[in-house]
Amino acid sequence: MLVAAPRSDGYNLGFPYSHEGLFVRKDKKKVVGEPMSDEQVAVFLSFRPRDADESVDMYMLTRAYRGLRAHDFARFLDMFQAAGHDVNAIGADGRTMLQILREHAQAEDYVAALEAVGARSTDT
Repeated sequence: MLVAAPRSDGYNLGFPYSHEGLFVRKDKKKVVGEPMSDEQVAVFLSFRPRDADESVDMYMLTRAYRGLRAHDFARFLDMFQAAGHDVNAIGADGRTMLQILREHAQAEDYVAALEAVGARSTDT
């Protein structure tokens, strides 16, 4: 295997030796928490499960929960219901999304969003 000799400017084959310089550019700022448009949130309505036996509504709710911040999830739920989907869909394990999220330690805002649109547990 041929290895190029280090250059005086610290580069070898066009890549910096230190990983710090590999992806960081001083002129670019990291964008975190940029607001999502309605179109970006609505994309989650197009997701479908690979398994034909899986509930489409439960799949979309799960993907939205995993991919959206709580306030965007609340917006998604309004779109979800307006499109005729069921927030009380039951998954393969017999539980609703509300029941699942109540077991998650940091999902209080998501639970509140589900309850605000009428979600309920199967045991009530």
